Amino acid sequence: WEFIDFGMDLQACIDLIEKPMGILSILEEECMFPKASDKSFLSKLFENHMGKTNNFKKPKPGKSKRRYEPHFEIAHYAGTVGYNTEGWLDKNKDPINDTVVGLLKQAKEPLVAAFFADPAEGADAPQTGGKKKKKGGAFATISAVHKEQLHKLMHNLYTTHPHFVRCIIPNENKQPGGVDANLIMHQLRCNGVFEG
Repeated sequence: WEFIDFGMDLQACIDLIEKPMGILSILEEECMFPKASDKSFLSKLFENHMGKTNNFKKPKPGKSKRRYEPHFEIAHYAGTVGYNTEGWLDKNKDPINDTVVGLLKQAKEPLVAAFFADPAEGADAPQTGGKKKKKGGAFATISAVHKEQLHKLMHNLYTTHPHFVRCIIPNENKQPGGVDANLIMHQLRCNGVFEG
């Protein structure tokens, strides 16, 4: 068997996604600008990554003009994956309708009302002499919450001795009893099973 250093192989891809001016950082930045769009986000991705890393690629045009053609591709450890950025900014902002928030603030269940109370109304809020503090422009996007949860998960994993279950797909056609030996070998190699 041939040793594969997965930590080093993955670092360029991890940096592309996580580091400052990585995909998640650019997504966060674009969500702060009211006039930003999915096209401006994609443009910034190409501006910052095209030709600068081998993991970021422009997809080859497909034969069919489907609605969800990929806008960019990332070369992950097990293969290249295409991504379509349509709706990414809206999904990442994940705004809650003001009417819904207003109703939840007035909920009869105290716990629900407390979740949606204005920061100045909370029990732990500092007293400001009767003046209500205006909420700042900061908001938690889906990607920021995901990143925080991922860091907590990684912290927990580093403090434990985990055991992993590796699932192997026998064939891409989802046929019972069908075995694609090349696909299985590729998955075993990518999961580091031979090196263990």
